[in-house]
Amino acid sequence: MEQSKNIPTMADLAAAGRQPEVLFWVGCAGSFDDRAKKITKAFAALLQKAEVDFAVLGTEESCTGDPAKRSGNEFLFQMQAAMNIQVLNGYGVKKIVTTCPHCFNTLKNEYPGLGGEYEVMHHTAFLQDLIREGRLQIAGGTFKGKRITYHDPCYLGRANGIYEAPRELIRKLDAELVEMKRCKSRALCCGAGGAQMFKEPEKGDKDINMERTEQALETQPEVVAAACPFCNTMLTDGVKGKEKEQEIKVYDLAELLAGAADL
Repeated sequence: MEQSKNIPTMADLAAAGRQPEVLFWVGCAGSFDDRAKKITKAFAALLQKAEVDFAVLGTEESCTGDPAKRSGNEFLFQMQAAMNIQVLNGYGVKKIVTTCPHCFNTLKNEYPGLGGEYEVMHHTAFLQDLIREGRLQIAGGTFKGKRITYHDPCYLGRANGIYEAPRELIRKLDAELVEMKRCKSRALCCGAGGAQMFKEPEKGDKDINMERTEQALETQPEVVAAACPFCNTMLTDGVKGKEKEQEIKVYDLAELLAGAADL
C-alpha cells in the first residue's frame, strides 16, 4: 500500500486561510500504537484516494479523555476535553471523522455538554458515504470470496447503534460475511473498553478476549474484521493465544478497503 503523505495540519491550512472538508481525529492508539498506526495510514490513504479535503491537528491533538472518564477520573477528563474543545473551536472545526469508537463516542456524546458541538462520524460510516457518493471505488481485491466475521465494538454498536455501515463495507469487498452467534446488540465486549485496556484482568476462569476470540473462531473465518484499535489488539492477542495467527488475520475495515482500492 502506498504510504499516505503530505497530510496538512489545521495550523497549515489556517495559515493559508483554508478550511478542510473534515478533520481526521487520529486518536492516541492511532498515533502511538504500532499496530494502530497501520490503520491510520490505511484510512488516510483512502481519504486521499477519494480526494477528500482533510487535515489533522498533529501535535495540537490530545487524548479525548475517554480512558480517564471511564476509569472514574472525571476531573482529568474535563481538563482534557476543555483543552481539545478550545483548539477545535479555535479552528472553527465543524466535521470530525475518527477511526476509534472511543474517540467517536466521546467527541459526539460528551463534548457537546462542554461547549464542543461538531458533526462526528466513525470511519466506517464515512467510508460508506464515500462509496455511495461514488468518490471511492472498491473492487473485491485481496479479500474477494474470503470468509470474514465482524466483531461489533461496544462504543460503535450498542452505544451508538452503528451496525450496518461496517457490514455494508464487507459486502462491498465481495466477501462472505459470517456472523458470530453473539453479534450486533448482543455482541460480547473484547475486554478493553472502560479503560480495562490499561490494567491487568480481574481474577476469573477466562479472559474476555479469549471468550470473544473463541466465538469468532466458531465461524471458521479467514479474516476477523474489527472497527476499533483496542478491539483489534484484543482479538489479535486472542488469535495468537489460540495459535491461529498463521491461518486467521485480524484487520480493521480501513485496511480491508485499502487492500481492495489498489492503494
